Amino acid sequence: MTERRYVGIQNDMNGGMTATGKIIRDAQVFGIIEETETCEGWLPQGIEQLWEKTEKAWQPYGFSVSALPADLKEKFLRIHGAAIEKAKAAGWSGEDELKSD
Repeated sequence: MTERRYVGIQNDMNGGMTATGKIIRDAQVFGIIEETETCEGWLPQGIEQLWEKTEKAWQPYGFSVSALPADLKEKFLRIHGAAIEKAKAAGWSGEDELKSD
């Protein structure tokens, strides 16, 4: 049996608007991975390690975009903004994240 591998942010559900997609975009913001890295083919352990590194990178800023230095804030807004526009163009609305069961 082969291990499941990540499909890549470009092939992820909801135009990449998933928890894994957010980890990847945040890792791009902090320069942990290149902006062109999609993580396609990565094993779950690799994504988990990426999450751990990204979480450590966020800690000095209290996980708040407004606390980021100007260069990182601009990069965050650019990367996440482009991802949101792409996901919306693919039919994602974000409304599911706002629903409570």
